[in-house]
Amino acid sequence: MNKWLSFLLCLISSTVLAQTAPDSYLVEFTDKMNSPFSVDRPQEFLSQKAINRRAKYDIPVTVQDLPVNQSYIDGVKKFAPKILNRSKWFNSINIYSPDTAALDSIRSLPYVRNVKKIRSSNYSGQESDKIKIQALKASSGISSSPDTSYYNYGSGSRQIGMLNGHILHNQGYRGQGIIIAVLDGGFSGVDENPAFQSLWDNNQILGTWDFIKNTPLSFDEHSHGALVLSIMAANLPGMMVGTAPGASYLLLRTEYAPTEYIIEEDYWTSGAEYADSAGADLINSSLGYTRFDDESTNHSYEDLDGNTTRVTRAADIAASKGILVVSSASNEGESSWHYIGAPADADSILSVGAVDSAGIYASFSSTGPTSDGRVKPNIAAQGKGTYFVGTDGNIYSGSGTSFSSPVICGLAACLWQSNPRASNYEIIESLQQAGSQASNPDSLLGYGLPDFSKAFFLIQGIDMQSITDNTLFRVFPNPFYNTITVDYYDPKPKPFTLEIWDLQGRLVFREEHDPGFNSFKRIRLAGLDNLNPGIFIARITNAEYSRQARILKQRTRQ
Repeated sequence: MNKWLSFLLCLISSTVLAQTAPDSYLVEFTDKMNSPFSVDRPQEFLSQKAINRRAKYDIPVTVQDLPVNQSYIDGVKKFAPKILNRSKWFNSINIYSPDTAALDSIRSLPYVRNVKKIRSSNYSGQESDKIKIQALKASSGISSSPDTSYYNYGSGSRQIGMLNGHILHNQGYRGQGIIIAVLDGGFSGVDENPAFQSLWDNNQILGTWDFIKNTPLSFDEHSHGALVLSIMAANLPGMMVGTAPGASYLLLRTEYAPTEYIIEEDYWTSGAEYADSAGADLINSSLGYTRFDDESTNHSYEDLDGNTTRVTRAADIAASKGILVVSSASNEGESSWHYIGAPADADSILSVGAVDSAGIYASFSSTGPTSDGRVKPNIAAQGKGTYFVGTDGNIYSGSGTSFSSPVICGLAACLWQSNPRASNYEIIESLQQAGSQASNPDSLLGYGLPDFSKAFFLIQGIDMQSITDNTLFRVFPNPFYNTITVDYYDPKPKPFTLEIWDLQGRLVFREEHDPGFNSFKRIRLAGLDNLNPGIFIARITNAEYSRQARILKQRTRQ
């Protein structure tokens, strides 16, 4: 772990307490006055990558980014020494205190705005593991990879190929240089699992932390995060390759699997703040919050308006910092509560529903719309019968929107890598436009299954109308003077010939190309001054078809 991340953990570290944390309270402060930090010196509390992200998208560093004032925390600790968590975005801390007199003293502090109970000690319900895998089973076979793929995906073939994600990989976009923060309930065995060996060998695990224990992450907690990570990061050619094997990862435990209490939304917030400060580009959150073991804190459908729940507000704040937050829709489709959970209702993030291997809605996938009528989930991916790597290194399949979210998140990282100038909001818009239901979104799958090859063009501003029969051939600028660029796309790449003919039927240029695995080829032809002004025909020919375009050679440069 680098020195900056160690410093960050000093800012967020808190007193360790048992995970059940009865008598928990949220203490909100009035301000950040007299802070030793300043928005003029962001390098003291943000990584350089986080600062660069803000500069890139013209996002100012504000008081919201400043750490919670330590002197305020110290004042609270005089009455309640056990600090569970802290949030700079909400300027608050979570404390443990069974002493009502101490709470009254905290409320009287001049810099305390509010003290709110978030966990009762008299709840007597039984604990249960609410992060579970539906229909877990061993893989009985390995699917073949899509034609002409760079990777032999093994069992990951279908869940990637049905979204044309392999086309991004073929172009060389496999997540390199992109940081994905995984907020989850545990990463059991990730330090030893052969599926992740390349991550460790190539220093792609950039940081870890356990926000439940406030300690360095151990790899013997819950397995859910490890399974989610494998869908993105597994690198076992012929067995299982994930959606972003080239990306770098932050592994952050924000969820305590055996119980469900609203304080976990605060842990999620702290994890998102860490991800932001560390410079993450994306957050994958295969978590959702609606109902709790302490029923008095349950969310209502009316709360799912994109602005009410704490975790939803945190997700939108993360998005405002330039991060693409990808959230599972939740697995309540077959229950009386069938709606999405928080933070999937956030209006600035990408919420993901689930389909089966045939692209059909999976009945367990939570549905929209939000209570204020917005389309949710945004898009969908395979979440029923999704393949992943188990903690024993073997390949399994399971079901849940927990698995559809990382399918999308990893490929979204690759898409962003292909056009790093795009914003997180532009990535979301391109995926919605590339969805199978783009013209008629619904409350089950939103805009449908995104075609990442189409999104690849949309994010570059290429008009989809120019793609005919799933192929693209365009020549620009047109008219031209002495240089033209040819864009050629075929989802099943094959050798082709590029020719230019004049109107008298004379061949004036010919060049053969073998795209290899690459579905998209951009060819720049310069030095065409020798061509006389007039009309020419540019033509692409391969073993299956021919495409041509009429182009005009100008007399002088415009």
